[in-house]
Parts: sequence; structure tokens; C-alpha cells
Amino acid sequence: MNTHLSINNITLDVTDGSTHRRILDDVSLQVDSGELLGITGPSGSGKSTLLAIAGTLQKPTSGSVTLQPGDGQAIDLTEYSPSSRQAAALRRRYLGIVFQQANLFPSLSILDQLLVMKRLDRVMPLGGKAWRGEKDKAHRLLEHVGLGELGHRMPGQLSGGQQARVNVARALMNDPQLLLIDEPTAALDSEAATTVTHLIRRLVAEAQIPAIYVSHDAEQLAELDRVVTLRDGILEQKAPAEPTLAQSGACL
Repeated sequence: MNTHLSINNITLDVTDGSTHRRILDDVSLQVDSGELLGITGPSGSGKSTLLAIAGTLQKPTSGSVTLQPGDGQAIDLTEYSPSSRQAAALRRRYLGIVFQQANLFPSLSILDQLLVMKRLDRVMPLGGKAWRGEKDKAHRLLEHVGLGELGHRMPGQLSGGQQARVNVARALMNDPQLLLIDEPTAALDSEAATTVTHLIRRLVAEAQIPAIYVSHDAEQLAELDRVVTLRDGILEQKAPAEPTLAQSGACL
């Protein structure tokens, strides 16, 4: 079932003392099921802010972000305050967010980095057969990102590229309907960055969910399905329209 994302006329104004600034100016985008959309632009252009709004982490001055799951009603991701229980529930249920820094828990094994996602918002932890099922799922995700033999290791025993892959696997643990990725390769060398980008692209195509990938890296952006540019909060240009990976039916 196809899931689509609509960013509709997003504007964000902020006030700092007597200074008023427009961070985003009437930005609209559509992201299709299985499409990995890149957003680029100069520092301060509003890229990460737009991602935060789509991720319920910031509320716009006007406009809306709508997620249309293939099996349910449209969801307004900008309806609630970012600090509200409702917004937190939306993040847990529908969103996978990959931040620039992996922010792994230093005292948890790689396997437990994923399993902790299943303990959020639970009065009583899962047990028995249900918990064994979640452990099997975490193992499968680690195998999917090429870390199947490293589940017992601690974050300090991994390279930067391996930590980035754990970050991606953790974001997929709750079967999100939307994946939001903020500069995932900024701290990696070229080879590791390309490995992570190819991994993300494959997982998005397999899961058939919309995804947004914010980056300055032209080499990594060239690997994506489509790229748009933000400059001073305005959507400046779009790449020439071509069939996306998902639309073409190509296999990775």
C-alpha cells in the first residue's frame, strides 16, 4: 500500500527581540511512496528546519504537513505542539528519524540500541513470545544493514560508518511510514558515506515509504531519486523530472 507525504505552503517566522525573520517561505513538496528526496542548499537555508517540522519537532507559523498512509486516513503532522503527548505518539507510531549524530547509548549493546525503541511509552515491558519476536526483528534489521554479527558489541567498538548504519536500523525498528534523514554522512569519509547512502536508498525502496534526505554532499545527493534546493527559506529549483527508482521498478 502506497504512503505519500505532502508539505503544504509551510511558512515559519521567528522573532528575536525586535528582529523578525522568515526562516521558511511558502514551501510545498510532494514525496511519493518509495521515493528518496534530497534537500540541499547553503547553511541557514532552512533545510533542517523543514525536516524538523515534518518530524513534529517544530510547529510552523502556517501551512501543514500531511502523511497519507496507504491503509488509513491522512494524518496532519503539524496539528500538535512538539512537546505534546500527541506529537510524541505520532513520532513513535509513524516516523523514523535519522539525526546527523548517531547518539547511541554508550552503555547499551548494538542489539539493545534497537530494542530500546520497543520499551518507549510502555508501562509494562514486552515479555515472552512477543519479546522474542522483537529480538528476532532487531537481529534481522542488523543483518539488513550489514551488522548481523556485531549485535553484542558496544558503540565504542564500532567505526563511524558502522554507527551510522545502527542509527538507520534503529529508525526502522518501529516500521515507520516516513523516514527523515538529516546529514547522515557528514562525519564519514567518502567510502563510508556512499555505503550508508546506498543502504538508505535500498531500504526506502524495499519498504516503499517516502523519505527526505538533507545533505550538502553533492556526491551523495547524486545517488538520490530527486533533489530540490532551498535558499533563504525559498524552494529555489527542482532537478529535471525523471522516473524515480520506485516508479521505474528497478531492482537494487
